[in-house]
Amino acid sequence: MWWMKIVSSAFIIACVTELARRFPLYGGIIAALPLISLMSIFWLTFQGETSREIQTFTLGVLVGLPATIVMLLAVYMMLKNSFPFVLAIIVGILSWGVFLGIQKLVLAQFNIL
Repeated sequence: MWWMKIVSSAFIIACVTELARRFPLYGGIIAALPLISLMSIFWLTFQGETSREIQTFTLGVLVGLPATIVMLLAVYMMLKNSFPFVLAIIVGILSWGVFLGIQKLVLAQFNIL
């Protein structure tokens, strides 16, 4: 089962990156699809996880989504302004972490998570 997960995930990533190489905009749109989330939900269900565990996983995906958007915006803006790729990725990851930390503090204030 473990190998099936690796092979199917690698196949999807290879297809998306190949499409993105030829058609960057469409590759980005497809990459933004919740492929990994849906594959994870599929595998969790297939492995017999409870509906409650899958529901909690889905909530985690929703909580992580705003920080991911901030990260992608940071990377996009850095690359648009001709910053080096590695620096853009580092800033993106840092902005993701900072946003996630702030989000956690805000949600804790309202006892949401």
